[in-house]
Amino acid sequence: MKNNKSKSKIIFIGTPEFGAAILRKMIESKFKPALVITVPDKPVGRKQVITPPPVKITANKYDIPLLQNEKISNLKSQILKSEPDLIVVAGCGQIIPKDILEIPEHGSLNVHPSLLPKYRGCSPIHSTILNGEKETGVTIILMNEKIDQGPIVAVSRLTIGDSKMTTKELEEKLTDLGAELLIKTISQWLKGKIKARTQDESKATYTRTLIKETGFIDWTKSAQEIERQIRAFCDCPGAFCKMNNKIIKIWKASINNKTENGPKGIPGKTYMAPNDKIAVQCGKDYLIIEEFQFEGKRKMKVEEFLKGNINFIGKILK
Repeated sequence: MKNNKSKSKIIFIGTPEFGAAILRKMIESKFKPALVITVPDKPVGRKQVITPPPVKITANKYDIPLLQNEKISNLKSQILKSEPDLIVVAGCGQIIPKDILEIPEHGSLNVHPSLLPKYRGCSPIHSTILNGEKETGVTIILMNEKIDQGPIVAVSRLTIGDSKMTTKELEEKLTDLGAELLIKTISQWLKGKIKARTQDESKATYTRTLIKETGFIDWTKSAQEIERQIRAFCDCPGAFCKMNNKIIKIWKASINNKTENGPKGIPGKTYMAPNDKIAVQCGKDYLIIEEFQFEGKRKMKVEEFLKGNINFIGKILK
């Protein structure tokens, strides 16, 4: 019978679905963690339902011992007691103190969804799409006390070209890529067969914390910029504009620089586009809205909306 357990004791730290997916891959391999650490359950949605983080759900499903705390520094004694050989971090969302990172003999590895040192910080996948990158990837680093600045242990690249993926779709690909890279890397790292290399600080870039206003659409920008913004933020925090002080969330759109219905005019003005779509004048070209959602309403296809709301054409979105 195949032994699916590693002799090394590993602690996993993470919170979101990205972390949970990495954790599942570890469980399926021979590197099932001995302990999982995540944040406490939190209220989610309009009804503020207390909801466990995805990493907790995964740990409970596979009966892995779990610790939850808002600050990992509060768990130092429990981590010391567990005597880990390695800590693996994926989607932690907080700075882990140096004295905890250095507890394991083999240090702490972080799985980061970008080609470091580019896009350090909390929103690398969003930034990749927003900036129209043609290539991205996953980097595994040996963590230090600075955010995403530790030496590089392993890298795996992914060509995305002119793909129209959303952040969620790209995250799924990078999760699979990162999990595969991590499983290959752990065994080599534990055997001392990998030498980490210092990041090139001259090439470092940083991402920003996402807030609701991050998704607000400025119609004076080009249609290309806005289309990327929608794909980057449609799931979270949401790409939106306003009309009569009501929020309109845009889920899906495309670019048209040859729209004939309406001369170039005021950015934000709506025109009828072919195939029962709505064209919106941008600073350059037109954005074709395909799927959107009015505040307090369900998400819908534009052609469905226009059947009873043709007077929407000619309005100006803010």
